[in-house]
Amino acid sequence: MLAVRDQRDRAAFGRLFAFYAPRIKGMLMRSGMSGAEAEDVVQDVMLSVWRKAAQFDPARAQVSGWIYRIARNRQIDLVRRAPRTLPEEVEIETPPEEDPGQQLAFAEEAAKLRAALDQLSPDQREVIARAYLGDLTHGEIRAETGLPLGTIKSRIRLGLERLRHELKDLRP
Repeated sequence: MLAVRDQRDRAAFGRLFAFYAPRIKGMLMRSGMSGAEAEDVVQDVMLSVWRKAAQFDPARAQVSGWIYRIARNRQIDLVRRAPRTLPEEVEIETPPEEDPGQQLAFAEEAAKLRAALDQLSPDQREVIARAYLGDLTHGEIRAETGLPLGTIKSRIRLGLERLRHELKDLRP
């Protein structure tokens, strides 16, 4: 480094470059920089070493510390200059306001459905409630009630036909 500083010795600089370039590149890549970016920074750092060789003082720092400090500062400069991505704004969806007319229509439909269910026989109502409100399979209903599977299916079919008839005017 003293030969580079005092005599602008190109051969000495070549030896410095050959020794420090791969080490600086490794340091930069370990910190997350890609290989191509690291090579560009190494070129820039070593050019700064050549240009600023007159500023090197062996009494203040070792050659390695001086060169690595230049590399670290260059890396910090690059990070500061890099465009920062802003976090995306999260849009919070507000639930749509319930239309009072729609609420009234649902309430009326629910009342008609309850009235239609009340017109079913207790046996049909019980099996339909277990199948559709309790989410039970026909086999599970059979296990709970002890009724034959054919009886369960018949009660559900007849009950649904009656409900369809009672509620045919509810929706087109």
